[in-house]
Amino acid sequence: MLAYVIGRLAQAIPVVILTSIFVFVFIRLVPGDPAVTLAGQRATPEQVATLRHNFGLDEPIPAQYVTWVSKIASGDFGTSYVTNRPVSQLVLQRVPATVQLAVGALLVMLIIGVPLGIYCAVRPASAVSRVIELLNSIALATPTFWLGILLVLVFAVNLHWLPASGFASVTSDPVGGLRLLILPSITLGAYGTAVLVRFLRSSILDIAQADFVRTASAKGLTERLVVGRHMLRIALLPVITMMAIQFGYLLGGAVITEAIFGWPGLGSLILDAINNQDYQIVQATMLLLVQTFIIINVLADVCYALLDPRIRYAR
Repeated sequence: MLAYVIGRLAQAIPVVILTSIFVFVFIRLVPGDPAVTLAGQRATPEQVATLRHNFGLDEPIPAQYVTWVSKIASGDFGTSYVTNRPVSQLVLQRVPATVQLAVGALLVMLIIGVPLGIYCAVRPASAVSRVIELLNSIALATPTFWLGILLVLVFAVNLHWLPASGFASVTSDPVGGLRLLILPSITLGAYGTAVLVRFLRSSILDIAQADFVRTASAKGLTERLVVGRHMLRIALLPVITMMAIQFGYLLGGAVITEAIFGWPGLGSLILDAINNQDYQIVQATMLLLVQTFIIINVLADVCYALLDPRIRYAR
């Protein structure tokens, strides 16, 4: 297992390098010039040229990339063009908020999606299952921004049950943090919950007629034991991959949710950096998200082996 994990991490190195090249080139294809943006419309060409030289933007793109990578190797992610603060400091300030929101959305998916998916698989023809499938279809078709605004209008504006926006750490202020976390977590996790319900339902139904399931039922085991001890263990294998992908999406795809609820996470940081053409922040943040996504997928593969001992990885 250890050899497999090391091998997977080694395979991820080319992915990280290619991603860094893609992000580096892509951000420079965005129309505009950060030096012009910062200098202002009334700046002289000499002032713009001075800013470009200070930022290193007057060098060829390959030379800029080599300089950036060499600084990263030494732990220097650069300095923000706009705030003149270290990029690593800006990113680390936003990471706790993003992780808190992603974990909250993931808990929504697990707490709601797993029981509903199991029920729909065990009772596929029941009226309740049909209602769940209808709500699932609605959740899949509902835009995130519309759901977020609707939740704010209902639970914050009309009922006054929850705050409309803001952020508080659940570690320093558990009650306030959880109250602020509920609506963004539901908004961000609604689509993933619907996907999880369908995925888990299909996975359980696929193995419902397997020999080991019929054998367990023939031994007289209750339905709960058959599902929980035998079927669910195997059905979770493909679900783990889906959850790993969803968690990566939750980390990097929360821009709309963060904008609606005023959540100070990485999504809003990336959006502001793109609008300001702050190359250093975009590059560092995207590289961090890619590395996190790779690590999550390696952990998902490890969970595969823990859930199914038959899985063997080649050394």
